[in-house]
Amino acid sequence: MAHAQQRETYDYWQFNREIVRRGMQAIFLCNGLFTSNRSIELVFEQELAFLANPVGTADGGDYVVDRERRAVAIGAPDDAPPIRAAFREGIGCVVMAPDQTFDDIDDLPQIDMPALASDPSTIPWPNGDLVEPAPLPAHVDATKLEAASDWAFERESAEQLTLSLLVVHDGSIIHERYAPGMDMTTRTRTWSTAKSIASTLIGMLVDDGRLSLDEPLGIEWLPAVRSADHDPRSNITLRHALNMSSGLYPIDNEALEYATGSGMSYWVGASSVRQFRQGAMIREPGTYWDYENYDTLRAVYAMKRALGDERTYHEFPRRALFDRIGMRNTLLSMDRFGDFILSSQVYTNARDLARFGLLYLNGGVWDGERIISEDWIEFVRTPAPALAELGNYYGGQFWLVPDDRKHEVPADAYSTSGNRGQYTLIVPSHDLVIVRRGLDYGAQGFDRWELLREVLAAFDEAS
Repeated sequence: MAHAQQRETYDYWQFNREIVRRGMQAIFLCNGLFTSNRSIELVFEQELAFLANPVGTADGGDYVVDRERRAVAIGAPDDAPPIRAAFREGIGCVVMAPDQTFDDIDDLPQIDMPALASDPSTIPWPNGDLVEPAPLPAHVDATKLEAASDWAFERESAEQLTLSLLVVHDGSIIHERYAPGMDMTTRTRTWSTAKSIASTLIGMLVDDGRLSLDEPLGIEWLPAVRSADHDPRSNITLRHALNMSSGLYPIDNEALEYATGSGMSYWVGASSVRQFRQGAMIREPGTYWDYENYDTLRAVYAMKRALGDERTYHEFPRRALFDRIGMRNTLLSMDRFGDFILSSQVYTNARDLARFGLLYLNGGVWDGERIISEDWIEFVRTPAPALAELGNYYGGQFWLVPDDRKHEVPADAYSTSGNRGQYTLIVPSHDLVIVRRGLDYGAQGFDRWELLREVLAAFDEAS
Protein backbone atom coordinates (compact mmCIF):
# COMPACT_ATOMS: atom_id res chain seq x y z
CA MET A 1 0.00 0.00 0.00
CA ALA A 2 1.27 3.47 -0.89
CA HIS A 3 0.93 4.89 2.60
CA ALA A 4 3.18 2.14 3.96
CA GLN A 5 6.09 3.60 1.95
CA GLN A 6 5.91 7.04 3.59
CA ARG A 7 8.99 8.28 5.45
CA GLU A 8 9.55 11.39 7.51
CA THR A 9 12.31 13.22 5.66
CA TYR A 10 11.22 16.82 6.24
CA ASP A 11 13.01 18.65 9.06
CA TYR A 12 10.13 20.08 11.03
CA TRP A 13 12.62 21.83 13.29
CA GLN A 14 14.31 23.82 10.52
CA PHE A 15 12.75 27.13 11.58
CA ASN A 16 13.89 26.63 15.17
CA ARG A 17 17.33 25.70 13.88
CA GLU A 18 17.55 28.98 11.99
CA ILE A 19 16.83 31.20 15.00
CA VAL A 20 19.17 29.01 17.08
CA ARG A 21 21.89 29.48 14.45
CA ARG A 22 21.44 33.24 14.64
CA GLY A 23 21.32 33.15 18.42
CA MET A 24 24.54 31.17 18.67
CA GLN A 25 26.31 33.75 16.55
CA ALA A 26 24.78 36.54 18.63
CA ILE A 27 26.12 35.07 21.89
CA PHE A 28 29.55 34.21 20.45
CA LEU A 29 30.02 37.57 18.75
CA CYS A 30 28.75 39.56 21.73
CA ASN A 31 30.88 37.70 24.26
CA GLY A 32 33.86 37.58 21.92
CA LEU A 33 33.83 41.34 21.56
CA PHE A 34 32.70 42.54 24.97
CA THR A 35 33.50 39.74 27.43
CA SER A 36 36.71 38.41 25.88
CA ASN A 37 37.73 41.76 24.36
CA ARG A 38 38.82 40.06 21.15
CA SER A 39 38.88 41.63 17.71
CA ILE A 40 36.00 41.01 15.34
CA GLU A 41 38.49 39.39 12.95
CA LEU A 42 39.55 36.83 15.56
CA VAL A 43 35.94 36.17 16.57
CA PHE A 44 35.01 35.33 12.99
CA GLU A 45 38.19 33.37 12.39
CA GLN A 46 37.99 31.26 15.55
CA GLU A 47 34.83 31.69 17.66
CA LEU A 48 32.50 31.34 14.66
CA ALA A 49 34.56 28.85 12.66
CA PHE A 50 32.51 25.87 13.77
CA LEU A 51 29.18 27.38 12.62
CA ALA A 52 28.10 25.98 9.27
CA ASN A 53 27.00 29.29 7.76
CA PRO A 54 27.84 32.31 9.88
CA VAL A 55 26.02 35.48 8.95
CA GLY A 56 28.38 37.87 7.18
CA THR A 57 32.13 38.20 7.60
CA ALA A 58 34.43 40.34 9.70
CA ASP A 59 34.05 43.00 7.02
CA GLY A 60 30.27 43.20 7.43
CA GLY A 61 26.97 41.56 6.50
CA ASP A 62 23.45 41.15 7.84
CA TYR A 63 24.40 41.90 11.42
CA VAL A 64 24.74 44.93 13.67
CA VAL A 65 27.40 45.64 16.30
CA ASP A 66 26.39 48.43 18.67
CA ARG A 67 29.61 49.15 20.56
CA GLU A 68 28.07 51.90 22.68
CA ARG A 69 25.41 49.55 24.04
CA ARG A 70 27.76 46.54 23.85
CA ALA A 71 25.19 44.59 21.90
CA VAL A 72 24.80 42.73 18.60
CA ALA A 73 21.93 41.73 16.32
CA ILE A 74 22.30 38.84 13.89
CA GLY A 75 20.29 38.32 10.71
CA ALA A 76 17.94 40.34 8.55
CA PRO A 77 14.18 40.20 9.26
CA ASP A 78 13.45 37.82 6.40
CA ASP A 79 12.33 34.22 6.96
CA ALA A 80 13.39 34.39 10.62
CA PRO A 81 13.66 37.24 13.11
CA PRO A 82 17.03 38.75 14.04
CA ILE A 83 18.41 37.53 17.37
CA ARG A 84 20.11 40.00 19.69
CA ALA A 85 22.48 39.70 22.64
CA ALA A 86 23.76 42.37 25.00
CA PHE A 87 26.58 42.52 27.54
CA ARG A 88 25.43 42.99 31.12
CA GLU A 89 27.63 43.83 34.09
CA GLY A 90 28.64 40.88 36.21
CA ILE A 91 27.28 38.17 33.91
CA GLY A 92 28.48 38.67 30.33
CA CYS A 93 26.15 38.61 27.34
CA VAL A 94 22.46 37.76 27.63
CA VAL A 95 20.54 36.53 24.60
CA MET A 96 17.23 38.24 23.95
CA ALA A 97 13.92 36.87 22.72
CA PRO A 98 13.08 37.19 19.01
CA ASP A 99 10.48 39.87 19.76
CA GLN A 100 12.87 42.05 21.79
CA THR A 101 14.97 44.94 20.48
CA PHE A 102 17.88 47.00 21.74
CA ASP A 103 15.31 49.18 23.52
CA ASP A 104 14.76 46.27 25.93
CA ILE A 105 18.40 45.98 27.01
CA ASP A 106 17.95 47.94 30.24
CA ASP A 107 15.36 45.39 31.40
CA LEU A 108 17.86 42.51 31.22
CA PRO A 109 19.38 41.22 34.47
CA GLN A 110 22.82 42.20 35.70
CA ILE A 111 24.81 41.80 38.91
CA ASP A 112 26.03 45.02 40.51
CA MET A 113 28.77 43.82 42.84
CA PRO A 114 31.98 45.84 43.16
CA ALA A 115 35.19 44.14 42.12
CA LEU A 116 37.61 43.10 44.84
CA ALA A 117 39.56 46.20 45.86
CA SER A 118 43.05 44.73 45.73
CA ASP A 119 45.21 44.66 42.60
CA PRO A 120 45.83 41.02 41.53
CA SER A 121 49.08 41.98 39.78
CA THR A 122 50.58 42.75 43.20
CA ILE A 123 49.32 39.59 44.92
CA PRO A 124 51.35 36.37 44.60
CA TRP A 125 49.84 33.40 42.82
CA PRO A 126 47.43 31.68 43.38
CA ASN A 127 45.40 34.40 45.15
CA GLY A 128 46.69 36.91 42.63
CA ASP A 129 48.55 36.97 39.34
CA LEU A 130 52.06 37.87 40.51
CA VAL A 131 54.31 35.00 39.41
CA GLU A 132 58.01 35.31 40.15
CA PRO A 133 60.40 33.56 37.74
CA ALA A 134 61.64 30.32 39.24
CA PRO A 135 63.54 27.29 37.96
CA LEU A 136 61.64 24.09 37.27
CA PRO A 137 61.73 21.46 40.00
CA ALA A 138 64.67 19.11 39.57
CA HIS A 139 62.38 16.19 38.74
CA VAL A 140 60.74 17.98 35.79
CA ASP A 141 62.45 17.85 32.39
CA ALA A 142 62.11 21.22 30.65
CA THR A 143 62.55 19.80 27.14
CA LYS A 144 59.89 17.14 27.65
CA LEU A 145 57.50 19.65 29.20
CA GLU A 146 57.93 21.89 26.17
CA ALA A 147 57.31 18.87 23.95
CA ALA A 148 54.03 18.24 25.77
CA SER A 149 53.08 21.85 25.17
CA ASP A 150 53.91 21.52 21.47
CA TRP A 151 51.78 18.37 21.36
CA ALA A 152 48.82 20.43 22.61
CA PHE A 153 49.34 23.44 20.34
CA GLU A 154 50.73 21.98 17.13
CA ARG A 155 47.75 19.81 16.24
CA GLU A 156 47.71 17.78 13.07
CA SER A 157 43.95 18.30 12.92
CA ALA A 158 42.77 21.67 11.65
CA GLU A 159 39.69 21.15 13.82
CA GLN A 160 41.66 21.39 17.08
CA LEU A 161 42.80 24.84 18.14
CA THR A 162 44.45 25.16 21.55
CA LEU A 163 44.08 28.64 23.03
CA SER A 164 45.89 28.15 26.32
CA LEU A 165 47.74 25.57 28.37
CA LEU A 166 48.55 25.92 32.05
CA VAL A 167 50.40 23.36 34.16
CA VAL A 168 50.45 23.78 37.95
CA HIS A 169 52.62 21.51 40.09
CA ASP A 170 53.04 21.72 43.85
CA GLY A 171 50.94 24.89 43.75
CA SER A 172 53.22 26.72 41.31
CA ILE A 173 52.72 27.49 37.63
CA ILE A 174 55.46 25.58 35.85
CA HIS A 175 54.18 26.13 32.31
CA GLU A 176 51.90 28.74 30.75
CA ARG A 177 51.31 29.32 27.05
CA TYR A 178 48.74 31.16 24.95
CA ALA A 179 47.81 31.27 21.29
CA PRO A 180 48.25 34.54 19.36
CA GLY A 181 45.60 37.05 20.36
CA MET A 182 45.18 35.47 23.80
CA ASP A 183 46.74 36.21 27.18
CA MET A 184 46.16 35.36 30.82
CA THR A 185 43.26 37.83 31.09
CA THR A 186 41.26 36.55 28.10
CA ARG A 187 37.90 35.05 29.04
CA THR A 188 36.38 32.36 26.85
CA ARG A 189 33.34 30.14 27.22
CA THR A 190 33.68 27.10 29.46
CA TRP A 191 30.84 25.18 27.86
CA SER A 192 30.14 22.19 30.13
CA THR A 193 33.09 22.79 32.41
CA ALA A 194 30.45 25.07 33.97
CA LYS A 195 28.73 21.92 35.26
CA SER A 196 31.65 21.23 37.61
CA ILE A 197 31.44 24.80 38.93
CA ALA A 198 27.71 24.29 39.48
CA SER A 199 28.38 21.07 41.36
CA THR A 200 30.85 22.86 43.63
CA LEU A 201 28.39 25.61 44.53
CA ILE A 202 25.70 23.02 45.19
CA GLY A 203 28.14 21.01 47.30
CA MET A 204 28.73 23.98 49.55
CA LEU A 205 25.01 24.06 50.34
CA VAL A 206 25.01 20.30 50.97
CA ASP A 207 27.94 20.79 53.34
CA ASP A 208 25.92 23.47 55.17
CA GLY A 209 22.86 21.24 55.44
CA ARG A 210 20.71 23.47 53.22
CA LEU A 211 20.51 20.76 50.55
CA SER A 212 20.69 16.99 50.75
CA LEU A 213 21.89 14.60 48.07
CA ASP A 214 19.14 12.11 48.75
CA GLU A 215 16.15 14.37 49.14
CA PRO A 216 13.82 15.18 46.21
CA LEU A 217 14.70 18.17 44.06
CA GLY A 218 11.53 19.98 45.10
CA ILE A 219 10.63 21.07 41.57
CA GLU A 220 7.05 22.08 40.78
CA TRP A 221 6.70 19.70 37.84
CA LEU A 222 4.64 20.50 34.76
CA PRO A 223 2.02 19.66 33.84
CA ALA A 224 0.74 19.86 37.39
CA VAL A 225 -1.13 16.84 38.75
CA ARG A 226 -3.91 16.77 41.30
CA SER A 227 -1.50 15.62 44.00
CA ALA A 228 2.26 15.90 43.84
CA ASP A 229 2.41 12.64 45.79
CA HIS A 230 1.13 10.90 42.65
CA ASP A 231 3.85 12.33 40.38
CA PRO A 232 6.74 9.82 40.07
CA ARG A 233 9.09 12.69 39.23
CA SER A 234 8.84 13.73 42.86
CA ASN A 235 11.21 10.83 43.64
CA ILE A 236 14.09 12.35 41.65
CA THR A 237 16.82 13.43 44.06
CA LEU A 238 19.73 15.84 43.82
CA ARG A 239 22.07 12.84 43.59
CA HIS A 240 20.17 11.53 40.55
CA ALA A 241 20.44 14.89 38.79
CA LEU A 242 24.15 15.36 39.50
CA ASN A 243 24.84 11.78 38.36
CA MET A 244 23.01 12.48 35.06
CA SER A 245 20.57 9.71 35.96
CA SER A 246 17.24 11.45 36.53
CA GLY A 247 15.33 9.00 34.34
CA LEU A 248 13.64 11.88 32.49
CA TYR A 249 13.33 12.07 28.72
CA PRO A 250 16.63 13.47 27.36
CA ILE A 251 15.27 16.24 25.18
CA ASP A 252 18.71 17.54 24.11
CA ASN A 253 19.57 14.27 22.38
CA GLU A 254 18.35 12.81 19.08
CA ALA A 255 19.92 15.64 17.01
CA LEU A 256 17.74 18.23 18.76
CA GLU A 257 20.46 19.97 20.79
CA TYR A 258 20.43 22.94 18.41
CA ALA A 259 16.70 22.90 17.73
CA THR A 260 14.86 22.73 21.05
CA GLY A 261 15.43 21.84 24.70
CA SER A 262 18.12 23.78 26.55
CA GLY A 263 19.23 25.29 23.24
CA MET A 264 16.16 27.52 23.31
CA SER A 265 17.42 29.19 26.49
CA TYR A 266 21.09 29.10 25.50
CA TRP A 267 20.53 30.80 22.15
CA VAL A 268 17.08 32.36 21.66
CA GLY A 269 15.87 33.80 24.95
CA ALA A 270 13.54 31.12 26.31
CA SER A 271 13.44 30.38 30.03
CA SER A 272 16.09 27.90 31.18
CA VAL A 273 13.65 26.71 33.88
CA ARG A 274 10.21 26.27 32.38
CA GLN A 275 10.96 23.49 29.90
CA PHE A 276 12.95 21.28 32.27
CA ARG A 277 9.91 21.22 34.55
CA GLN A 278 7.99 19.44 31.79
CA GLY A 279 10.26 16.40 31.40
CA ALA A 280 8.53 13.03 31.15
CA MET A 281 9.85 10.13 33.21
CA ILE A 282 10.84 7.17 31.07
CA ARG A 283 13.09 5.23 33.46
CA GLU A 284 13.52 4.61 37.16
CA PRO A 285 15.75 7.37 38.60
CA GLY A 286 19.33 6.27 39.13
CA THR A 287 19.19 3.30 36.75
CA TYR A 288 20.28 4.84 33.43
CA TRP A 289 23.00 7.38 32.64
CA ASP A 290 22.20 9.95 29.96
CA TYR A 291 24.19 13.17 29.61
CA GLU A 292 21.63 15.96 29.68
CA ASN A 293 22.01 19.70 30.22
CA TYR A 294 18.66 19.83 31.94
CA ASP A 295 19.76 17.51 34.75
CA THR A 296 22.38 20.10 35.69
CA LEU A 297 19.87 22.93 35.45
CA ARG A 298 17.43 21.00 37.66
CA ALA A 299 20.13 20.75 40.32
CA VAL A 300 20.90 24.48 39.96
CA TYR A 301 17.21 25.23 40.43
CA ALA A 302 17.32 23.29 43.70
CA MET A 303 20.27 25.51 44.69
CA LYS A 304 18.25 28.63 43.86
CA ARG A 305 15.32 27.45 45.99
CA ALA A 306 17.65 26.68 48.90
CA LEU A 307 19.17 30.18 48.78
CA GLY A 308 15.75 31.74 49.13
CA ASP A 309 15.81 35.12 47.40
CA GLU A 310 17.06 36.35 44.05
CA ARG A 311 19.76 38.69 45.33
CA THR A 312 21.29 36.01 47.54
CA TYR A 313 21.17 33.60 44.59
CA HIS A 314 22.83 36.07 42.23
CA GLU A 315 25.60 36.99 44.67
CA PHE A 316 26.22 33.50 46.04
CA PRO A 317 28.81 32.30 43.47
CA ARG A 318 31.12 35.23 44.08
CA ARG A 319 30.65 35.50 47.83
CA ALA A 320 30.86 31.78 48.53
CA LEU A 321 33.52 30.72 46.03
CA PHE A 322 35.05 33.03 43.44
CA ASP A 323 36.13 35.94 45.66
CA ARG A 324 37.50 33.56 48.27
CA ILE A 325 39.94 31.82 45.92
CA GLY A 326 40.84 34.70 43.61
CA MET A 327 38.61 33.81 40.63
CA ARG A 328 38.23 37.47 39.65
CA ASN A 329 37.75 36.90 35.93
CA THR A 330 34.82 34.48 36.04
CA LEU A 331 31.35 35.50 34.87
CA LEU A 332 28.30 33.24 35.23
CA SER A 333 25.84 34.07 32.48
CA MET A 334 22.08 34.08 32.91
CA ASP A 335 19.00 33.81 30.80
CA ARG A 336 16.89 36.96 30.53
CA PHE A 337 14.78 35.75 33.46
CA GLY A 338 17.73 35.93 35.87
CA ASP A 339 18.49 32.20 36.11
CA PHE A 340 22.11 31.07 35.88
CA ILE A 341 22.72 28.82 32.87
CA LEU A 342 25.30 26.82 34.80
CA SER A 343 25.22 23.88 32.44
CA SER A 344 27.34 25.75 29.90
CA GLN A 345 27.44 29.52 29.91
CA VAL A 346 30.35 30.61 32.06
CA TYR A 347 33.15 32.83 30.78
CA THR A 348 36.55 32.70 32.44
CA ASN A 349 40.29 32.41 31.84
CA ALA A 350 42.85 29.65 32.27
CA ARG A 351 44.24 30.95 35.56
CA ASP A 352 40.83 31.03 37.22
CA LEU A 353 40.20 27.44 36.14
CA ALA A 354 43.61 26.50 37.53
CA ARG A 355 42.58 28.04 40.85
CA PHE A 356 39.39 26.02 40.72
CA GLY A 357 41.41 22.86 40.11
CA LEU A 358 43.79 23.73 42.95
CA LEU A 359 40.88 23.98 45.36
CA TYR A 360 40.08 20.34 44.63
CA LEU A 361 43.72 19.29 44.58
CA ASN A 362 44.13 20.80 48.05
CA GLY A 363 41.24 18.79 49.45
CA GLY A 364 38.78 21.67 49.45
CA VAL A 365 40.94 23.97 51.60
CA TRP A 366 42.18 27.44 50.56
CA ASP A 367 44.59 29.45 52.71
CA GLY A 368 43.74 27.26 55.68
CA GLU A 369 40.00 27.78 55.26
CA ARG A 370 37.73 24.92 54.26
CA ILE A 371 35.66 25.82 51.20
CA ILE A 372 34.23 22.41 50.29
CA SER A 373 34.25 19.21 52.30
CA GLU A 374 36.27 16.10 51.63
CA ASP A 375 32.94 14.25 51.55
CA TRP A 376 31.83 16.37 48.61
CA ILE A 377 35.09 15.79 46.75
CA GLU A 378 34.60 12.07 47.33
CA PHE A 379 31.09 12.31 45.89
CA VAL A 380 32.12 14.09 42.67
CA ARG A 381 34.89 11.50 42.16
CA THR A 382 32.65 8.48 42.76
CA PRO A 383 31.29 6.88 39.55
CA ALA A 384 27.58 7.25 38.95
CA PRO A 385 26.02 3.86 39.82
CA ALA A 386 24.34 3.64 36.42
CA LEU A 387 27.79 3.54 34.77
CA ALA A 388 29.03 0.46 36.62
CA GLU A 389 28.98 -1.68 33.47
CA LEU A 390 29.86 1.10 31.03
CA GLY A 391 33.26 2.23 32.22
CA ASN A 392 32.73 4.32 35.38
CA TYR A 393 33.75 7.52 33.59
CA TYR A 394 31.41 10.06 35.22
CA GLY A 395 30.82 11.13 38.80
CA GLY A 396 29.04 14.17 40.20
CA GLN A 397 29.39 16.57 37.26
CA PHE A 398 33.07 15.66 36.87
CA TRP A 399 34.58 13.16 34.43
CA LEU A 400 36.70 10.24 35.62
CA VAL A 401 39.38 8.13 33.98
CA PRO A 402 37.47 5.38 32.13
CA ASP A 403 38.16 1.83 33.29
CA ASP A 404 39.79 0.93 29.99
CA ARG A 405 42.34 3.77 30.30
CA LYS A 406 43.42 3.36 33.89
CA HIS A 407 46.53 1.49 32.74
CA GLU A 408 47.62 4.59 30.78
CA VAL A 409 47.23 7.44 33.31
CA PRO A 410 46.87 7.76 37.09
CA ALA A 411 43.53 6.28 38.07
CA ASP A 412 42.92 9.05 40.62
CA ALA A 413 42.80 11.76 37.94
CA TYR A 414 39.50 13.51 37.27
CA SER A 415 38.46 16.36 35.05
CA THR A 416 36.02 19.01 34.04
CA SER A 417 35.00 18.82 30.40
CA GLY A 418 33.42 21.25 27.98
CA ASN A 419 32.56 21.31 24.31
CA ARG A 420 35.29 22.60 21.99
CA GLY A 421 38.01 21.27 24.29
CA GLN A 422 37.69 22.88 27.75
CA TYR A 423 39.48 20.75 30.34
CA THR A 424 40.71 21.19 33.89
CA LEU A 425 42.51 18.01 34.99
CA ILE A 426 43.19 17.30 38.66
CA VAL A 427 45.77 14.63 39.48
CA PRO A 428 46.21 14.24 43.26
CA SER A 429 48.89 11.52 43.04
CA HIS A 430 51.17 13.90 41.14
CA ASP A 431 50.13 17.19 42.81
CA LEU A 432 49.15 18.41 39.38
CA VAL A 433 46.52 20.59 37.71
CA ILE A 434 46.41 21.01 33.94
CA VAL A 435 44.14 23.49 32.17
CA ARG A 436 43.63 23.31 28.42
CA ARG A 437 41.31 25.77 26.67
CA GLY A 438 40.34 25.29 23.04
CA LEU A 439 38.19 26.42 20.16
CA ASP A 440 37.90 23.00 18.57
CA TYR A 441 35.12 22.32 16.09
CA GLY A 442 33.85 19.61 13.79
CA ALA A 443 34.90 16.18 15.01
CA GLN A 444 36.99 17.74 17.81
CA GLY A 445 38.54 14.73 19.54
CA PHE A 446 41.24 16.39 21.66
CA ASP A 447 42.28 13.66 24.10
CA ARG A 448 42.67 15.05 27.62
CA TRP A 449 44.08 11.78 29.00
CA GLU A 450 46.70 11.70 26.25
CA LEU A 451 47.61 15.27 27.22
CA LEU A 452 48.08 14.06 30.78
CA ARG A 453 50.40 11.31 29.52
CA GLU A 454 52.42 13.84 27.55
CA VAL A 455 52.82 16.11 30.58
CA LEU A 456 53.69 13.25 32.92
CA ALA A 457 56.44 12.18 30.51
CA ALA A 458 58.30 15.27 31.71
CA PHE A 459 58.29 14.06 35.32
CA ASP A 460 60.99 11.80 36.70
CA GLU A 461 59.32 8.47 37.51
CA ALA A 462 60.84 8.40 40.97
CA SER A 463 59.03 11.64 41.85
